Amino acid sequence: MEERNEKSVCLGAIVGVHGIKGEVKVKSWTEKDRDIGSYGVLHDKSGSREFCLKVVGHSKELLRCKIKGVEDRNAAEALIGTELYVSREALPNLEEEEYYQADLIGLKVIEQTSSSEVGKIVGFYNFGAGDILEIKLKENGKTEMIPFTKVYVPEINIKEGFVVVSQALMAFAEEDKADEN
Repeated sequence: MEERNEKSVCLGAIVGVHGIKGEVKVKSWTEKDRDIGSYGVLHDKSGSREFCLKVVGHSKELLRCKIKGVEDRNAAEALIGTELYVSREALPNLEEEEYYQADLIGLKVIEQTSSSEVGKIVGFYNFGAGDILEIKLKENGKTEMIPFTKVYVPEINIKEGFVVVSQALMAFAEEDKADEN
């Protein structure tokens, strides 16, 4: 995942093609996957290309989409790997204690008991069993994953640029030290 971009938020990525008429397969990171088509014109990471996307169906866990101007398989294949962004202003306002994943990436991680900085968030995932934060530890550069729940992450302060994690994260670091001995 990328560092935070204050002006745009990545809503998904083109990961494949479907058929010969220019349809693409899109992995959507919106709350409801089909909503990616409702944000209007999307753009690539650099902002140099725009995409008018229409969701036309599903292909397993992916969306099948038609992009205006993409009429054949070759043109669709050329777009594989393209991340799809939208201007932050196009996103709905969030309720209290709701966050965009993009806002969490790059935040400092503070350990609850010691109040010391132990790393930073480098990834946000959901493999089917719940949201997971990937944290790069300051001490050894290794990454650890923790559940993104109130038990493990009792405080989030986007404005100040940090999250507080419970003692559980430090247990991972201690286990790593024990394994090295």
